[in-house]
Amino acid sequence: MFPSLDVEKLLLERYDTVIGVDEVGRGALAGPVAVGAAAFSRTTSLEIPAKLRDSKAITESKRDAIAELSRDWVRHAVGYSAVFEIEQKGITKSLADAATGAIAQLISGKTIVLLDGSHNWLHDSGLDVDYHVQVKADRDCAIVSAAALIAKVDRDQHMRELHEEFPDYGWEGNKGYASESHIKAIQSLGPTRHHRLSWLGKILADANSLF
Repeated sequence: MFPSLDVEKLLLERYDTVIGVDEVGRGALAGPVAVGAAAFSRTTSLEIPAKLRDSKAITESKRDAIAELSRDWVRHAVGYSAVFEIEQKGITKSLADAATGAIAQLISGKTIVLLDGSHNWLHDSGLDVDYHVQVKADRDCAIVSAAALIAKVDRDQHMRELHEEFPDYGWEGNKGYASESHIKAIQSLGPTRHHRLSWLGKILADANSLF
């Protein structure tokens, strides 16, 4: 299933800019969270990049090329919150801070933010924007699909770079998520400074089960 611009065009009847937003890395054990933002306005081409869809439905080998087309299509930004921020502030505040930083770069005129999900997790951002929440927006709304894919590819590259520093954890493949090999590496080698330590209680408690 491919996304359309139906929702975005309706919103543009009342707004100057529609900013699609989606997050990446919420459930990972290692690495930062990233939030992508992509801006749609009356000057944006109505030609959606070929094969753009929900990033989870695009194979890794094809993501880079489609993300590059998406970057050329729309103004965009990716905001990050590092592991130490996740540990200090919690995941919800860290995602909101990352999103706020990305959105702030794209606001132009009367702006509405199109959020994937069922609730407005940015209501306390302080940004001078309105919000529209849409379930499955990452699947159905092209501007959100683009934001999600750009953030996904950006964060994946960051995790490949961290993999060069700590190759035993398999981040090149698992991108910091809880694969079986990643969990076993944490249990046998211990966590790194890039791990979210407060998320590892059960994993570390079960370390003796390996021996």
